[in-house]
Amino acid sequence: MSAADYDRANAPFMAVVDALAPQDWSRPSPCDGWTARDVLFHVVDTQRDVMMRAGHDLGMPPDLDDPPLGWRAHAESVARLLADPVIADQQVPAMGGTAALGEVMTRFYGFDLLVHRWDLARSAGLTADWTDAELDEIEAALDGFGEQLYGEGICRPAVPVPADAPRPDRLLARMGRDPHWGR
Repeated sequence: MSAADYDRANAPFMAVVDALAPQDWSRPSPCDGWTARDVLFHVVDTQRDVMMRAGHDLGMPPDLDDPPLGWRAHAESVARLLADPVIADQQVPAMGGTAALGEVMTRFYGFDLLVHRWDLARSAGLTADWTDAELDEIEAALDGFGEQLYGEGICRPAVPVPADAPRPDRLLARMGRDPHWGR
């Protein structure tokens, strides 16, 4: 993932972050036991973790008392690092071996931005529709994770939905999310 790729993945996520009202950040999210702020903290924390394990300092964690401002500062720091091709091409541990840091950011953390965008939107009663290309990306990521998808800290076990449910609902159910949560 280059800085431009990260910015493209981040833009719709940022739009949802900006759409939440201050009171929405303390509302429950589709992630059991987490508020919307907890979801955002998770996204920041996991991205910081992979970058810092690769030896890249992102400075102090952003202040999430103002979530849009904190997220924007974090995302700019990540994009700045990924703008360096040496950093983006750096080999880091990944599921099943090693991969370029930019590829890890695309495969896993790009997936995270898509899925948690939905979680944040639903916590505030908003919609966060995915494009067909984003649905393809989510499905490819789910296929690529295999059974590791249901490992600790990734996704809960799949929940049932009708076979003829819309594709987004089927993918959400596959990730252990109730597609009708918050509706």
